[in-house]
Amino acid sequence: MELEGFRWQYDRHELIADGIVHGVGVVLALVGVTALLFYATVWASSGQLAAAWIYGVGLVLSLGISFAYNLWPVSKVKWYLRRFDHSAIFVLIAATYTPFLQRGWDDPLLLGMLVAVWCIAAAGIALKFLRPGRYDRLAILLYLAMGWSGVFAAESLYETLPGSTMVLILIGGLLYSTGVIFFVWQNLRFQNAIWHGFVVAAAAVHYSAVVTCMSA
Repeated sequence: MELEGFRWQYDRHELIADGIVHGVGVVLALVGVTALLFYATVWASSGQLAAAWIYGVGLVLSLGISFAYNLWPVSKVKWYLRRFDHSAIFVLIAATYTPFLQRGWDDPLLLGMLVAVWCIAAAGIALKFLRPGRYDRLAILLYLAMGWSGVFAAESLYETLPGSTMVLILIGGLLYSTGVIFFVWQNLRFQNAIWHGFVVAAAAVHYSAVVTCMSA
């Protein structure tokens, strides 16, 4: 079935698989974020607590919107949900960076990077809402560029964050990037479920990175 030039050709088994992956991701995110916010409220600084809230809301929001969009029946509503889903990816990337960059916001480079990732996220969201369905390849490049922009501040981050956090950030980034292969592999059966499996796995690894960062 086609709507506005876009196809959602997933059979019942693919939708069930994708629903299971999303369900697991949303439940784990809710449990994990609740635990993280409790920890941050009791033991972290006010800055870390604010960063934890931004990260937690971004993670749950992104997975929740993705769940709704991908399982919604093909309709005009799904077309509008697509805008929110693709915009939420920008929010998730910027929100994930926030706890790490907050640790070093007295460093002009890291503070500048924090501002930059949120500005790019805002521009990406505007692109998705003002030009829906267009420039999708550009959006993918923006996702990847945002995700790997940390390499330009790797030295400063290494001086600020524990080594274990840096390793987890790298592993999560590799998982997200590998998943993009399946995101664009449209004719592969269960492509959507596989892509979202990589997303959930990468998000879990980055969650671990946030925990090690805040407990250091």
